[in-house]
Amino acid sequence: MTPPPRDTPPTSQATADLRERYRIERERRIRPEGTRQYRSTTAEFGYFAEDPYIEEPTPRDPLHDVVDVAVVGGGFGGILAGARLRREGVAKVRLVEQGGDFGGTWYWNRYPGIHCDIESHVYLPMLDETGYVPEWKYAPGEEIRQHAMRIAERFGLYEDALFSTTVTSLTWDESAHQWVVGTDRGDHFRATYVVTATGTLSEPKLPGIPGIEDYKGHTFHTSRWDYGYTGGGPDGAMTGLAGKRVGVVGTGATGVQAIPMLAADAGHLYVFQRTPSAVDVRGQRRVTPREVGADRPGWAAERRENFLRIVSGEDAGRDLVADGWTESADLLEKLLPSFRRDGAPDFEATYEAADHTTMNRIRARVTAEVTDPDTATALQPWYRYACKRPTFSDKYLPAFNRDNVTLVDTADTHGIERMTENGVVVGGVEYEVDCLVLATGFSVGVSGITSGKLPVTGSGGLRFLDTLLQHGPRTLHGFTSHGFPNLFMMGPLQNASSVNFTHILDEQAVHAAALIAAAEKRDAVLEPTPEAVDAWLAVCAEDAPDHEWFHAECTPGYYNREGRGRPNGPTAYPYGAVAFHDMLRRWRERHIDDVLRGKGANAG
Repeated sequence: MTPPPRDTPPTSQATADLRERYRIERERRIRPEGTRQYRSTTAEFGYFAEDPYIEEPTPRDPLHDVVDVAVVGGGFGGILAGARLRREGVAKVRLVEQGGDFGGTWYWNRYPGIHCDIESHVYLPMLDETGYVPEWKYAPGEEIRQHAMRIAERFGLYEDALFSTTVTSLTWDESAHQWVVGTDRGDHFRATYVVTATGTLSEPKLPGIPGIEDYKGHTFHTSRWDYGYTGGGPDGAMTGLAGKRVGVVGTGATGVQAIPMLAADAGHLYVFQRTPSAVDVRGQRRVTPREVGADRPGWAAERRENFLRIVSGEDAGRDLVADGWTESADLLEKLLPSFRRDGAPDFEATYEAADHTTMNRIRARVTAEVTDPDTATALQPWYRYACKRPTFSDKYLPAFNRDNVTLVDTADTHGIERMTENGVVVGGVEYEVDCLVLATGFSVGVSGITSGKLPVTGSGGLRFLDTLLQHGPRTLHGFTSHGFPNLFMMGPLQNASSVNFTHILDEQAVHAAALIAAAEKRDAVLEPTPEAVDAWLAVCAEDAPDHEWFHAECTPGYYNREGRGRPNGPTAYPYGAVAFHDMLRRWRERHIDDVLRGKGANAG
């Protein structure tokens, strides 16, 4: 008997009705311009990306010296790369960071209510190495930023760091076997190796609302929170909002955290929502060191690996973290190519039934916690779990029971219609606001290298962006490319990812440091052959999961390019992060010499 197509498993009438409801709700929110509905923080909107946390960058003269390794980016990726390089004995490591200090996303994101939604004891890296034990199950943003600075201080990364500095060019000098690094502050220094760690959450995106430039009220992006206007801090007490009408655009992970804080302090809060988030129980609480096993060596690495195995669909035995992520781990199969159970009989039908159970529970929670029936209906998420990033909060839904909070659902107009000098127009109704907060997130997955903002010129004048546009990404393990010697790129491209991205970044940092140390030991250049790249792309393509149909049916969001879908292809290692990390360790033991060539060899 021929099994039914994977996207049409046997269903009950209730399942068919739910699918149709999902389709209708998707169509209400889709926009024909797709990702073009957003604007970047450039040109006339450049002020949205300015650093509000320092008055002026520290004056300094341009640098023209030489370092061993230049690391582009001072978030956790760059910090971990620097720390792991230090442990490999690399002496002169220079981190270059756009912000005024280390922290990356956690330097920029300081909005009220900010916390990490991954347990702090697995999210914060190098806890074993620094001896730090977080007090809360989910760390507040400032604690995370301070920990980033703690690692940087511990491994001497402040010594040669350049802050308030943006790298504007990377050019390979074949005769010297060095990279020439240019910056917006006149630097032209040289580095034998370059590690790019510009992150996946580094470029704020703005809504392209017609008339937004005409609005006369105050605006800012959540990643550049204006406490000079609101008063207070991440814990609230925003006295500057007393009596003011405040609007918020965006109800994703940031909005879910910031909105309860704004509701407590604003005169009136208007929440402009296109698509509601799936909001599950948070369960924030204090945690003792003994409870997480911090009384024994290696406790954090063990806990981190346990979490990774569970959310990757691997056998881990006991669940050490036991939270919303691990409870719903099976539903992440459509988001991360980690699970390999999609060939099992009736897998899709079983998966869909589990999805329905989880989403029905989340929708029921809305009804139970929000007293106004119309508001509760608008806050219910009608899509499948892996269509949008799950969120967790015990304060978000009750905020809509306050008399000073109004939910403005924009689904029937596919978002906000336009703005005027005084406010926001939805459904022909103008909502006057004194301040508009843009909780619209980042251009996820976009880095300076892939966007062209950071031009990279390799051997023979080969430009990275040209090769990317002509042939797509061509890497070995997602990190190195032929034609771009001694360049290591951190990020989620053609490797493996997970919901706990700091774990992923740390494994990448270990790999980068090992490769650079091997190249230094052998006095060699680090560069994969075209054949090695071809072989890796074949590995990524061979068992790539077929999830394109799933994301094409999802409500619009950044997971599916605002409804345009998420094409299959050799974009990730198909067997998940646990298997990928094991593979990298074996490769380093047996094949690291395959990417090393003599300095007299022809790079072309």
